[in-house]
Amino acid sequence: MSTRIVCNARNISAPLTGVQRYTRELLQRAPEGVTEIAPPYPLSGAAGHLWEQCVLPLHSRDRTLWSPGNTGPLAVRNQVLTIHDLATIDHPEWFSRRFATWYNFLLPKLVQRVVHVITISHFTKQRLIERCAVSEDRISVIPNGIVKSFAPQDTSTVRRMREQLKIPSEHYVLATGSLDPRKNLERQLSIWRRIQNDVPNDLWLVLFGETASSGIFRHTHPHDLPARVHVAGHVPDDVIPSLYAGALVFLYPSMYEGFGLPVLEAMASGTPVITSNVSAIPEVAGDSAMCINPYNEDDIVSALLTIIGDASLRATLSEKGRKRSEQFSWEKSAHMTFEVLKSVS
Repeated sequence: MSTRIVCNARNISAPLTGVQRYTRELLQRAPEGVTEIAPPYPLSGAAGHLWEQCVLPLHSRDRTLWSPGNTGPLAVRNQVLTIHDLATIDHPEWFSRRFATWYNFLLPKLVQRVVHVITISHFTKQRLIERCAVSEDRISVIPNGIVKSFAPQDTSTVRRMREQLKIPSEHYVLATGSLDPRKNLERQLSIWRRIQNDVPNDLWLVLFGETASSGIFRHTHPHDLPARVHVAGHVPDDVIPSLYAGALVFLYPSMYEGFGLPVLEAMASGTPVITSNVSAIPEVAGDSAMCINPYNEDDIVSALLTIIGDASLRATLSEKGRKRSEQFSWEKSAHMTFEVLKSVS
């Protein structure tokens, strides 16, 4: 592949989320000759968008630009754009007004100007067709992959992880502590309050993930945490696989996902999963997780109590989840992505 393909790598320096992980994993597997273009130092907010819209086009002349992070310059037509989700369009109320206004202005125009769009799920493809009138033949669906480090872990590795993160018990339900409204944190805490007297008293709820405020989401910090909740906060990348693997169950009742990478990571780690039956998540989970209505507390409570009390069900879901995860790989995702880029260059 020639150097006629360049990557908009503006998001590489941002905190690691699904979009940044996607970009990094694919660039690590890029064919020789793919060039990365990024600001000389990390830029966020308006400064980052200004660089992307005004400076980046000057560096991508006469070449195909790949923008992997849900955003790109309007001035560049010879561009392949990866859209992870349309959350700002479908649910602007979850975001700060400034953030939602910018993306709701940019995305409908950008997807019409670029030569091709990649989505990471059929759900996002359908949302693009319905909300932005993108023709189906201009969209390729290429699912995310999974890092090989997400796998069942030995007991000593899990024990070291618990000591490092100061998790009070070897028995825990794992969930995300993100303040992103779609992650459903308040409802998860409400559910945990409800089942306190119906589960073993050494079973804890462990929340992990970034919990700091940002200018992106409209959120409120949870108050009055229930008993037996441990907030692990940010967890280093090399520790996350054993955090998944040590959990009794991974609870992920997200209300909206363009893919749902944590579901795949937990399944690959051998941990049974309870997750949502909406948006793109069923494409990832298949029949290898317990899928619930993320808006219905009774539904989630019932699933959680069932899986906590049924070791045979947990073993079945663990096995099915591992097999399901084997269908996804970053190598496959990278190959398909760069084939698309090569075809339009």
